[in-house]
Amino acid sequence: MYSDFAEVYDKLQDADYNKFVDYYEQIFARLGKKPKLVLDLACGTGNITIPMAKRGYDMIGLDLSCEMLNIARNKTAAESLDILFLNQDMCEMELYGTVDAIVCALDGLNYITDEDDLRQIFKLAANYLNPGGVMIFDMNTEYKLREILGGNTYVCEEEDIYYVWQSEFCEDSKICDFELNFFCQKPDRTYTRFDEFQQERAYSPDQISAMVTESGLDVTGIYKPFEFATYSDNDERIFFVISRKMC
Repeated sequence: MYSDFAEVYDKLQDADYNKFVDYYEQIFARLGKKPKLVLDLACGTGNITIPMAKRGYDMIGLDLSCEMLNIARNKTAAESLDILFLNQDMCEMELYGTVDAIVCALDGLNYITDEDDLRQIFKLAANYLNPGGVMIFDMNTEYKLREILGGNTYVCEEEDIYYVWQSEFCEDSKICDFELNFFCQKPDRTYTRFDEFQQERAYSPDQISAMVTESGLDVTGIYKPFEFATYSDNDERIFFVISRKMC
């Protein structure tokens, strides 16, 4: 996943990354936390890692895709920043020590379609978080994967990229399949095609809460996007804040 896609990823994203970082800092302040060392899980091309580093956090970015990390490293060098990037599967991550906070943005954990793998991530988070440390992540909801994305086809054109995105949601597995066909214009105005297949799984807040508790972490809050209000059934994305006990 994300081999050829890494080259076009940033052109297709329209997320306000600073809005994510602003929200993380609101959460830190609300909890009375002042993290120094932060791990960005599924960091991709560094769109969260880099703005957090600019705000003074010591950052570690971890991602499974070498291609994504190469782009992140180039962007980091252009900003003269010092960020440690690790090419690892987050289900098997091995850090050099503990961290004060972990973030995972833009439904990175939805891509973990096996429950045991997701449990393992929370166990590893419990292992690598300092006492009192916090983990913040957002997930696409079942409502979004079933009602908004599932069974739909999107045709989009962005700059020199034309792509078709087809989605299908399986009620039994709660997995949404994404088939993406990209046509990228080359300098000679011809097009090259590549295809991408991805999957995201829907997890209920109760499922996530149970996994978090099993791992020895506490659920601090489950919120509407960029708010501190309780989520609703038709929210497309929700944020989870979990923490490790002080002792």
